[in-house]
Amino acid sequence: MSTILNEVLSANEAYAASFGDKAELPLPPGRRFAILTCMDARLDPAKYAGLSEGDAHVIRNAGGRASDDAIRSLVISHKLLGTREWFVIHHSDCGMEYFTDEIMRDLLSKSLETAVVDEHGWHDVGNGPGSPEGRYIDWLTIHDQRQSVVDDVLRIRNHPLVPRSIPIYGYIYDVKSGRLIEIPEATAAGKAV
Repeated sequence: MSTILNEVLSANEAYAASFGDKAELPLPPGRRFAILTCMDARLDPAKYAGLSEGDAHVIRNAGGRASDDAIRSLVISHKLLGTREWFVIHHSDCGMEYFTDEIMRDLLSKSLETAVVDEHGWHDVGNGPGSPEGRYIDWLTIHDQRQSVVDDVLRIRNHPLVPRSIPIYGYIYDVKSGRLIEIPEATAAGKAV
């Protein structure tokens, strides 16, 4: 068994031992909102948004992007579980800013092993084979952080399955200060009507 697996299972044992009345939490989130944010390990939505278990839905993916699957989750969050407000929260120093779709496709075509980056860019250090399948994926990389928040709020706002009554707020989490910085043009685009 790996060290990580042992650590996770040990932590779970301690958590389960003091689980208490959490078994009574209702299925719908108590505070009736959802957050779409990045999977970056430096972000702790429970801390930066003051959440306790059962408060909100937190949907995470690489970049916190409004992918089809993220929108699917938001629609379920509202339609079946009653969320009434949504946040799109990207963050500073996001890894999605450090490569392009073309770079990712090229790396995957050569090897499926972890790549490395240095002052000359991304390089494969693993052996092949790779796969050309990466060329069929929109990796949703980020060129401009502020604009990506606006784009994602607009994509959600304009989706035919998203009610116009849901306000969608746009923010960037600053990894150096822990602060949420509003992107006013995103929040304006996500205004409920």
